[in-house]
Amino acid sequence: MKAVVTRVLEARVTVEDEVEDEVVGAIDEPGLLVLLGVHADDTTAQVPHMARKLHELRILRDERSCATASAPLLVVSQFTLYGDTRKGRRPSWTAAARPEVAEPLVDAVVAELRGRGADVMTGRFGAMMRVHSVNDGPFTVIIEV
Repeated sequence: MKAVVTRVLEARVTVEDEVEDEVVGAIDEPGLLVLLGVHADDTTAQVPHMARKLHELRILRDERSCATASAPLLVVSQFTLYGDTRKGRRPSWTAAARPEVAEPLVDAVVAELRGRGADVMTGRFGAMMRVHSVNDGPFTVIIEV
């Protein structure tokens, strides 16, 4: 599993609807925007470790974590994190987990975070989403488990 984690002042995810865009997840206070990718070889064994890292990562102001600051997280599934661009001009997605594998693992990370007491919002798996964020810093790190 791989996550690109950005410290944000606010963030939201919208999904295009036939009538108007729908906000499916939003945080309106300082927290973390998490773009979460699942590798084809990932299993539930990585879930607790990823959730703990995300919840306890001390990158908020004053070296606080979401756990210590009660800060929210917005988790958005992002298979493109496993795009391979080493050859040619078109990325290969073969390393990314198939949707039927990835979705339960993303859901499991979210459930594990919530089980730790985290305030978690999400995008909509498989949807074409627009992610809006106001980065704080900017401060972005990559986590791999």
